[in-house]
Amino acid sequence: MAADDKIENKSEELKGKAKETVGKATDDKDLQAEGQTDQAKGNVKQAGEKIKDVFKKD
Repeated sequence: MAADDKIENKSEELKGKAKETVGKATDDKDLQAEGQTDQAKGNVKQAGEKIKDVFKKD
């Protein structure tokens, strides 16, 4: 299940990057901000998974 979570989190980050890029290209500040938010959420979730991995190794 952890691998599925990691894939989902990375997907959210990449989706956010795409939204941000489209927002910049179309001068849509709302879409750009939404993309940045999605990226941040994905990054935070990935960090959480890394922390879990550290404690599982012990």
